[in-house]
Amino acid sequence: MTGKRVLTVGEPMGLFIAQEEAKLEKVKHFSTSVAGAEFNVAVGLTRLGHTVGYLTKVGEDPFGRQIINCMNENGIDTSLTQIDPHHRTGFMLKSKTSQGDPDIYYFRAGSAASTISVEDVKGVDLTKWDAIHLSGILPATSETALATTYYLMDAAGQAGIPIFFDPNLRPQLWSSKEKMVEEINKMCALADYVLPGENEGLTLCGSKDPKVIGEFYLNLGAKTVVVKTGADGAETFTREGSFKTAAYPPKEIVDTVGAGDGFAAGLESALMEGLSLEQAVQRAGAIGTIQIMHVSDNEGLPTRSELEKFMAENKQKA
Repeated sequence: MTGKRVLTVGEPMGLFIAQEEAKLEKVKHFSTSVAGAEFNVAVGLTRLGHTVGYLTKVGEDPFGRQIINCMNENGIDTSLTQIDPHHRTGFMLKSKTSQGDPDIYYFRAGSAASTISVEDVKGVDLTKWDAIHLSGILPATSETALATTYYLMDAAGQAGIPIFFDPNLRPQLWSSKEKMVEEINKMCALADYVLPGENEGLTLCGSKDPKVIGEFYLNLGAKTVVVKTGADGAETFTREGSFKTAAYPPKEIVDTVGAGDGFAAGLESALMEGLSLEQAVQRAGAIGTIQIMHVSDNEGLPTRSELEKFMAENKQKA
């Protein structure tokens, strides 16, 4: 297999993971890692043999250095990662829980990544990349980041490379829900592949019905819409038709964070390898399930041999 080159754009962050189940203010012990939706996608793609670049900014601080080191360890191309000596790297706290989603608290206001501007990316040659992956997180961090996202989507369209867009809603980062919905939907309209979850569809389209969500974004201009439906799997919509993909049931759910990012890495890697859309969504679901059986946001993302083993030994829901 010849690996493809995928550019990810976003905000990597320092991550403190609670080591005991308690409210975050009561936790005494944390382990450290690196988080960020696009970082997780980058890790997932590199483990499957693809070349991934990360366009972002980090601070000249311990978190920034940890992120650079982690990207180097995972083989992620850091040539488009800028080090900003004037702004700090964002970080977050995540609780430990045996039921439901963990509590998360962000420290990212005024972060280095949030200062990214069109001037920072004007020299990026997108023709050197085979695809670009963006989400709704970075554009929520500032007006300059929002403008930069639109600039990159326009440049990717002109370069003729596919745009993958995951809404990844972060309401607390936007000035209002109305602003979030308006901007996210405008970005979805510019993407080739849109990857919303059904709950995001309720916020963005007014419905959790995958058919409503799929048709909404196809009508806006997206070419393919893959709606993640949790334990039911996913439902995919194109102008030629639609199909459902059953989920791989997890043996246990350890941590749900990062499942959607694993899903994106699976979908994008398969399409980059020339697999059919049906095969790509199947792989996406497998990696999403693998990820929720691990504690970290990205440590469970599989290598190619681990993925093949999982898919050979496990069956999708009947």
